[in-house]
Amino acid sequence: MHIVIPDEYQDAIERLACYALLDGQDVTRYREPASSFEELVERLRPADAIVAIRERVTFDRALVERLPNLKLIALVGRNATTIDYAACTEHGVMVSRGQSNSPTSPAELTVALILASRRNVVIEAERMRRGEWPYTLSHRLRGSTLGIFGLGNIGALVAQAGAGLGMKVLVWGQAHSAQRAAELGYGVADGKAALFEQSDVLSLHVRLRPDTTGIVGPEDMARMKPTALIVNTSRAELIQPGALLTALRAGRPGYAAVDVYEREPIMHGDHPFMSMPNVICTPHLGWAEWDNFELYYAEAFEQIAAFAEGRPLRLANPDVRPR
Repeated sequence: MHIVIPDEYQDAIERLACYALLDGQDVTRYREPASSFEELVERLRPADAIVAIRERVTFDRALVERLPNLKLIALVGRNATTIDYAACTEHGVMVSRGQSNSPTSPAELTVALILASRRNVVIEAERMRRGEWPYTLSHRLRGSTLGIFGLGNIGALVAQAGAGLGMKVLVWGQAHSAQRAAELGYGVADGKAALFEQSDVLSLHVRLRPDTTGIVGPEDMARMKPTALIVNTSRAELIQPGALLTALRAGRPGYAAVDVYEREPIMHGDHPFMSMPNVICTPHLGWAEWDNFELYYAEAFEQIAAFAEGRPLRLANPDVRPR
């Protein structure tokens, strides 16, 4: 069976223990993104199965129709917003899903970004590399307000870390977020406006859905303090296009830490954030650590092995009639 793994940026899959699940299969891996749609089609055309890494490839109808050999898309993770499930079903392409959802890694990265930004870690480390010594003043966390927009599994871990550092935790989101915040002894904002106005650090932990796309707009960020930090390790599309860049240039908020982008990957520093000293950017690292990779890839590779052996799959499109 020919398996294609596109956009494997980390070049780490062969070092995972779970890679042994693909022994005996013909595996082709690509590190760099395809430069065009036609190149993507050529890369994927021979595949019987494709390992879909997060949302790095958009499997829309136009692409699925060009892949006559494709029988299975094995998701790394439980869901993907970039797959046209209806088109896959119509063309007999099974889409298998993972079953794990580990909040630890993205929560840890969020806390790391908060600490790095508030204490000017990146800018001062780079100054020392250049041989400079005079330093900037930073903002301590203890006593400041940590706003959590969405107290789900990841948001709860970030809130716990913030509280442990002496921050006052303020929560807003859906009804279950407010209820959970009250149970944990956190503050509950009177509304979204209050959350943005009162937070010294505001971290987004809202699941991306049609009703949450663009849920943060210019009017929200204009309410933030000039000294405030906004952190987004969730999804770029939660913020309206261009709104964060405009807000940073206007000085409200004063800082940002970003791990997700509307267009990924960002190659050759091709993004306005890269030239802004008040922004820390990381390349979608929230999930990228060894334990997480073993967990998520093992589930995807196990589904490929099950398909090869004719065993049942965890299908995201159970109505499909396989090719």
